Amino acid sequence: MLKGKAIIFDMDGVIIDSNPYHKIALQQFCAAHGFQLTDDELLKRIYGRTNNDWITNLFERPLTAQELDDLGEEKERIFRSLYKKDIAPLAGLPAFLKELKRQGIPSAIGTSAPRSNVDFVLDETGLRTFFDVILDQSDVRRGKPDPEIYCKTAAALNFPTQDCIVFEDSLSGILSARAAGTKVVGVATTHTPKELEHTDFVVTDFNNLDPSHLIRTLFQA
Repeated sequence: MLKGKAIIFDMDGVIIDSNPYHKIALQQFCAAHGFQLTDDELLKRIYGRTNNDWITNLFERPLTAQELDDLGEEKERIFRSLYKKDIAPLAGLPAFLKELKRQGIPSAIGTSAPRSNVDFVLDETGLRTFFDVILDQSDVRRGKPDPEIYCKTAAALNFPTQDCIVFEDSLSGILSARAAGTKVVGVATTHTPKELEHTDFVVTDFNNLDPSHLIRTLFQA
């Protein structure tokens, strides 16, 4: 039952509970450029999407590749400066990752975040060595809710998507994983458990979560 299964993690809101800091960074970034977004707009238009997607949507005009890179990195520098003093893995995650290794279950990151943030998170938390594959926004042309990120991550692991479990916190990410054909565990950091009840399984963190039990539960059919 356990053989031939793999775990894929989104990053923001899953590996780290970073969205409160992203929210402040976004508010500061938007204010600096003359925009104000409501909490609902942040959830629907920004969370889970690549910088290129939401920045283009926000400015509502064509932007050059250099403008997109510069604006995205401007916002991410704000985020990293805000979060550096508080960064920590989601509760129970290090133990869960160690158990994945012990049980020989491959794991990966498939995130919409830029590589600069991925490196920041993995270096600050010391979790890099737990992941067999790491894909970020530079590895895809289409951001979530398009399934590209999870299809490519599964392929990089040499697993069919139907044998993968994705941990996701955002609605766009859940749509992405669903479209890719994976099982989906909703992580209730950005949304409430009730808002994630359309996923296959819901957790608030990784405390007391056993990989083998999770796999048996999701693939029992």
